[in-house]
Amino acid sequence: MRRLMVIFGFGVVVALLAGWVGFPRLLYRRQQQPVAFIHKTHAEKSGVAECSECHAFRETGSFTGIPAMEKCAGCHSEKLGESVAEAALVEHYIKPGYETPWLVYSRQPANVWFSHAIHVQRGKLTCTECHSNYGESDQVRVYEVNRISGYSRDIWGHSMSRLHRAPGDGMKMSDCEDCHRQRHVDAGCLGCHK
Repeated sequence: MRRLMVIFGFGVVVALLAGWVGFPRLLYRRQQQPVAFIHKTHAEKSGVAECSECHAFRETGSFTGIPAMEKCAGCHSEKLGESVAEAALVEHYIKPGYETPWLVYSRQPANVWFSHAIHVQRGKLTCTECHSNYGESDQVRVYEVNRISGYSRDIWGHSMSRLHRAPGDGMKMSDCEDCHRQRHVDAGCLGCHK
């Protein structure tokens, strides 16, 4: 009987570990961005100091998100350095006039209404409070998409347990609610959902 208990306990531990480690690997499909864009290089070499220099607001107050190709072409109409990524950007996207098909880490579900203008301009939040220090990164993160929901892993966060998460790691409803609660802001259901 004792032997059966040990075997059963071992089986439970193996199953839990396999599920905890293996399930996320099966759940998320990994994709590379079309071009290896390095935020840190752009900040250091071109003097781009603020996120808003590329990720701006329209006159209506809506957020432009990923910059249009014209913004990139302003500096990269011709190749500037020796980077393979820059050569690919110029050759495959800028010269033919195509938008780069970036994979968006923070695309929200269709039933969510989110305004960057309200959070940045009125709420005085910095980009890093939701997007971590991605603007200082020296490499392109792999885009991980949930095979079931179709959303980026950045929505859930990189820790399956959600324990010991870094600031800005995760954009679930509970993360938004926690932030609102800390700042004593009540948005109600229709403040965020359509």
